[in-house]
Amino acid sequence: MKFPKLSFPKKPLSILVPSFWFLTGFCIAALTLASIIIIYFQKTYEDKVIPGVFVGSTYVGEMSQEQVKKIFDEKNEKINQVFFTLSHENNIATVSAQDLNIGYDTELITDQAMSIGKNSNILSDMAIIVDSYLNGLNLKPSYTSDPEKIKEKLTDIDKKITVEPVDALFTVENNRVTAFQQSKDGQKIDYEKLNKTLDTYVHKIVAGTTEKNIVLSIPVTVLKPEVSTEKANNLGIVEVISTGESHFVGSIPNRVHNIALAASKINGILVAPNEVFSFNKSIGDISRYTGYKEAYVISGGKTVLGDGGGVCQVSTTLFRSVLNAGLPIVERYGHAYRVGYYEQQSAPGFDATIYVPTVDFKFKNDTKHHILIQSYVDPSTMTLTFTIYGTKDGRQVSITNPVVSSQTPPPAPVYQDDPSLPKDTIKQVEYAAAGAVVSFSRTVMKDGKVYISDEYTTRYRPWGAVYLKGTKEG
Repeated sequence: MKFPKLSFPKKPLSILVPSFWFLTGFCIAALTLASIIIIYFQKTYEDKVIPGVFVGSTYVGEMSQEQVKKIFDEKNEKINQVFFTLSHENNIATVSAQDLNIGYDTELITDQAMSIGKNSNILSDMAIIVDSYLNGLNLKPSYTSDPEKIKEKLTDIDKKITVEPVDALFTVENNRVTAFQQSKDGQKIDYEKLNKTLDTYVHKIVAGTTEKNIVLSIPVTVLKPEVSTEKANNLGIVEVISTGESHFVGSIPNRVHNIALAASKINGILVAPNEVFSFNKSIGDISRYTGYKEAYVISGGKTVLGDGGGVCQVSTTLFRSVLNAGLPIVERYGHAYRVGYYEQQSAPGFDATIYVPTVDFKFKNDTKHHILIQSYVDPSTMTLTFTIYGTKDGRQVSITNPVVSSQTPPPAPVYQDDPSLPKDTIKQVEYAAAGAVVSFSRTVMKDGKVYISDEYTTRYRPWGAVYLKGTKEG
């Protein structure tokens, strides 16, 4: 079966040609008209922003360059009233948003707004203008900030915060540390972290959605020393275990000299594990031949000048440090009477007397590492401090407040002739102290158990004031 061929009538060329030229002419006319409109529009808004333009939420359409600039200059004036209060410990600095150049980039915003729809591409300009006119066009606001400015504004506070790390020193000669310096971490301002924090506020400040005073902590970064205390020695001298302190305000120069000399003989001593430390053995002979001077001591129930007066200030202070360290005390004796020096900023009962060679102060290093004893005398505050270094083993120390009982009044004052003082001069060298029994206890816990439990009781005899009466003629 054959199907008939289909045929379509052919359009005569006379119809297609005119249509083509009509359409071409129409397009040219439309483009020409659009160009005229665009040119007219651009000419009309040559010195203004085209209609429909927003910068963020601010409408700037149909405004002149000066008007746009004025709007954002006024916004920047408000931004300039925002302040950052930056602090680290007791160091505080106040920095304004203006100091950090935070604000709208007025020049860039103005240039961008003025250039919209005014390029050389007619079709692109026409699309932009139509879209802006019908739907509005939102331009993202440009703003500025200068993170480097924060360093300039924190120059003074930076000097206070910055601390250089300290390398450890540890030199041992004849089982004695002759040079010791514990390593210390340093610190400096972490500007990278600070700037990141500041950046989180820039958009809020520009948008006006934050408070006028922003309080921030200045972040710091730790600077580690090249030589740590752990690296400087292999004896376990890595940290402070305890300190002990006493005051000797009112001491005569010779007594101060003796305290410093005796403390220096203890300074730097290493005590090995399981070794018993002896104060008398460490300090040696106490006499004018070993550098000590005459100062007032108690001898035969009287206050007299004797070599080494003040050495018991040293044994007392070391006793306090050992107590606080939780180390076992092998031998300790209290004074026969309450001495005013040992109760300066301290409760009674925390003293330890020595008398070479019979009366000693001893303790044991029962840790698994060496311990180091360091002394420091501060003549400006009349303070003696002992620091014990080693490795902590988790022991916890609690000391009760002393209980004072059986108090007895002091006897009448005693006056003693002193040929070194001008005649009729009276000088008090001892102060009246009541007799008493003073007790306190110490508990040392380790691994959740009572490791040491000891009690210290001192029976003080009453003591009367002692005055020196000058007998020197002329």
